Order: sequence, then structure tokens, then C-alpha cells
Amino acid sequence: MRAKSVLALGGLSAALLSLTSCIVGVGDWERHNKDFHMSYPLKPGGRLSVETFNGSIDISGWDEDTVDISGTKYGPTQDAADNLRVNVDNTPDSVSIRVPRPTEWRNNQGARLTIKVPRKTQLEHIVTTNSSIQTDDGVGPTRMRTSNGSIRVADLHGELEAETSNSSIELERVDGNVRVHSSNGHIRAERVNGSVDASTSNSKVDVEVDRTDKEVRIGTTNSGVELELPPHFSSSVHVNTNNGGITLRMGSDVNARLSARTSNSSIDTEFEIRAQGELSRNRLEGSIGSGGPLIDLSTSNGSIRLVRR
Repeated sequence: MRAKSVLALGGLSAALLSLTSCIVGVGDWERHNKDFHMSYPLKPGGRLSVETFNGSIDISGWDEDTVDISGTKYGPTQDAADNLRVNVDNTPDSVSIRVPRPTEWRNNQGARLTIKVPRKTQLEHIVTTNSSIQTDDGVGPTRMRTSNGSIRVADLHGELEAETSNSSIELERVDGNVRVHSSNGHIRAERVNGSVDASTSNSKVDVEVDRTDKEVRIGTTNSGVELELPPHFSSSVHVNTNNGGITLRMGSDVNARLSARTSNSSIDTEFEIRAQGELSRNRLEGSIGSGGPLIDLSTSNGSIRLVRR
């Protein structure tokens, strides 16, 4: 049977453990807070969805079969903080947390959440605005979205889609295909065991790939790209940027077809290239090793470097 709980002024959920209030001065206005804490059982391998606004989401795994939720609601008045709802739908297999935006919403109102979940919980849908998302130890497929806030994901097993604006995306040890997008934010990905599709603007992209047979596709503008491929890499690579350089690090055993183009700069390589077609200071077509999947590198006003790892 499905149970539903709502945390609001005048109501006290059975799961509610503590409530505190305080006033924080910010600039020329005061922000009033209301802390809360609740918990619900969740089976191993269960699912979690979270949606809030104007507040960070921090999710981490632990060794309990319980979802532990603590957080802070805030607003321009104490009534606004108290009356902001935190809705929780829960079953033995899933927990859904939602903080709905009030009809008469003000910019200095919102809620931030710190959540502990059983290890390997599926993180289905994680959404906030104007703040950060951070997760450690979860299972995909996962979709994350925020604006004006960073996204950081560590130790995720499964596919990931993540999107933000005006901030960074950082990934560490993701075992699955990755598709990430930021506008005006740096993207850094380490130890990705899957395909990578990463795009941003006006910021740098740093990617380290573990999987040898998955495609890599990277795009940015007005900044550079650093890409490191594992030994025996055997899939296609597409990198495009404007006004930034490209550095590609590969093992000496790579076999690929190369198409590298730049304008107003140069191409440097530590690999022997059997040239085919046009060959010049800023254009290089040919084969590395015995040939193979396409490595397509393109930039303007930036250099291209092929480096042995």
C-alpha cells in the first residue's frame, strides 16, 4: 500500500525527528530557516527521485536499508519557511521527495537536502535550480538537471545524463555511458567506463576514458580540450572546439584513421602518420598504425597535439 507524508506548518509526520528555526542575515534582507529530519525504509536496489528548487541536493550511500533525509527550508519570513512543503511518497521499493514551488514564490525561498540512501540505490531523477547536485555511490540510469549550480557524480554504476548552466560538471568513476552538457561551465570526467558525449561553451573539457570500444564525442567553444584514451582503444573520436587547443593522449598501440584540422595554428604529433590526401601545417589526414576507427579533431585558432601516454 502506498503511503504519503507531507511536512508543513502545523503538521508533524511520524518520520519527523527534529525541527529548529533560525534567522540568517544575507545582504539587506533576512532569511528565516526551518530544519527538518525524517527517514523511510527502502529495500536494497530501490529507487530514489528528488526535486527541489533554490537549494542543493547531496546524496550519499550508506549501509542501512533506510533513506535518511535532513534539510533546511528557508524564506523571507518565518511563516514562508515553515509553510514550504516537503512531500514524500514512499513504498518499500521507492522514495520520491518533492519540494513544490509556492504560488507566490520569492527568490530568497527554497530548500536544500542532504540524503543518505542504501548503497546501489537507483538515482532516477534528481532536479534542482540555482544550486548544486552531488552524489556518491548510486546506480543508473540517472538523469540530473540544475541551473546555475555545479554537478558532481562519483561511483555511479549505469548510464548518466546531466545538464547545468553557468557551472561545472565533474565525474569520477562512472561505469556506464555518459551524456553531459553545460553552458559556460568546465567539464571534467575521470575513469568513465562507457561512451562519452560532452558539450559546453566558453570552458575547458578534460576527459579520461577507461572503456576501449565506446565512442567519444566532445564539443566546446572558446576553450580547450584535454582527452586521454586507454590502451587498445578501438572506437571513434570526434572533438570540435573554437579558439582553443586540443591535446589527445593515446597508447602507442593505437590503430586509427586521423583527420586533424586547425586554422591559424599548428598540428604536432608523437605518432607516425601515413599521410593521405592534403598535408600541411594546419591539416593532417592519414593513418596511425594499421588504421581503424576515425579520430576527427577540429579547431580554429588553437593547436592540435597528439601525445603518447
